[in-house]
Amino acid sequence: MSELSFEQMLEESFKTIRNGEVVEGAVIDVKPDEAILNIGYKADGILSKGEYTNEPNLDLTTVINVGDKIDVKVLKVNDGEGQVLLTYKRLLAEKGNKKLEEAFETQEVLKAKVAQVLNGGLSVVVEEARVFIPASLVSDMYEKDLSKYANQEIEFVISEFNPRRRRVIGNRKQLLMADRAEKQKELLSKIAEGDKIDGIIKNVTDFGAFIDLGGADGLLHISEMSWGRVENPKKVFKAGDEINVLIKDIKNDKIALSLKFDSENPWISAADKYAVDNVVDGKIARMTDFGAFVELEPGVDALLHVSQISREHVEKPSDVLSVGQVVEAKVVDFNGEDKKISLSMKALEPELEETDEMVEEFVEEVVEEFAEEVAEETFEELAEEVAEEVAEELEEEALEEVLEETEEIDA
Repeated sequence: MSELSFEQMLEESFKTIRNGEVVEGAVIDVKPDEAILNIGYKADGILSKGEYTNEPNLDLTTVINVGDKIDVKVLKVNDGEGQVLLTYKRLLAEKGNKKLEEAFETQEVLKAKVAQVLNGGLSVVVEEARVFIPASLVSDMYEKDLSKYANQEIEFVISEFNPRRRRVIGNRKQLLMADRAEKQKELLSKIAEGDKIDGIIKNVTDFGAFIDLGGADGLLHISEMSWGRVENPKKVFKAGDEINVLIKDIKNDKIALSLKFDSENPWISAADKYAVDNVVDGKIARMTDFGAFVELEPGVDALLHVSQISREHVEKPSDVLSVGQVVEAKVVDFNGEDKKISLSMKALEPELEETDEMVEEFVEEVVEEFAEEVAEETFEELAEEVAEEVAEELEEEALEEVLEETEEIDA
């Protein structure tokens, strides 16, 4: 039996390792960007920061200590300088992929921190294995801005698993919808038509607002937002506001809401306010070719037919009226059952015969006043003329008397 050299015996004292093999290493030195491990081989193993984690700003001295034992995977037995290159994150990723595969098969609910917010969704890491959650599967409602999820821990299930194509898809929406369905079922068992309930405005559109009732959404249609008229819901409501609403209707899982509370119904007192022959003020709300609709108060509109605008002929309301204009009119018909009121501006104008009589009376008064003035002026002129004539006659008589007296003296 031949004797082995010292070098051969030393060589045989170390275990043999291969690329891809998983080994346990003991940390003998650690720096911010790499750690040195004793792996029981003739050469130490090098674990760089890039093979430990995907976080570029991590300082290895904050997470690894001398003496720590770590399971690692051999990337390369000899890097050309006699050193063994190791990886920790790839081993974790393999373990993570195995866990993801099991979770995919069992539909286990996973929880992980959001590592990155992308344009099309979120990226989360499960034991160094990456999972992509598309924006459409992040929430049970459309969310344009996903930045609020950065560094947040979220729950999800794996809806697609294909590691060969690096396609591992997570689904958070599925969990939210399942949870919402359960809450919806519970809520629907408690509420009924006519109930008042508190909610939070979830979204506002041009046609209404969606209200979160705590388990189900209800629609507050624009026509149910007020007894009056709401032109633009976005100017009245905003997302996040709390609101108390009336449950108007429930059909399956659809809930119709309203803010038209019966106690605030303006038609309750309308019969007295807008009785026939009452004179009322109102604002022109909108116009058609056949008439104008006048808002007497929020929730109470009346029709001013084109034929009732004036005693003079009006071709169409817009020729003489404008939206927003305040008009005075007389109530000529009231139908509380059908919520219809008819107005007339023409009824407040005097009739034609009355107008003629008024004109005649006015003319007579003017003529009489003029005649009196003329008569008075004429009388004064005549009096002056008579006075002048009398004065002249008196002067002549007096002159004749003087002449006669003179003649007598001369004689």
